[in-house]
Amino acid sequence: MLRRNLILLLVSLELMLLAVNLAFIFSSLFLDDIVGQVFSLFILTVAAGESAIGLAIMVSFYRLQGVISLEALSHLKG
Repeated sequence: MLRRNLILLLVSLELMLLAVNLAFIFSSLFLDDIVGQVFSLFILTVAAGESAIGLAIMVSFYRLQGVISLEALSHLKG
């Protein structure tokens, strides 16, 4: 059974964003255009903000519940 927790979710999201960055950089080099590299910098800033906010939510959730599983997130529904 696959363990579902918030850390694995955040790491997989970061890997996807890095893969998109590599695609933009390689297409920028292939087309000899700098727009892909600039767009890659914007994606990196969004990824940094996303990881900081995600980790802050994870720490506060762990302090409240004592567990970091995604099944426990259903308690947060209003």
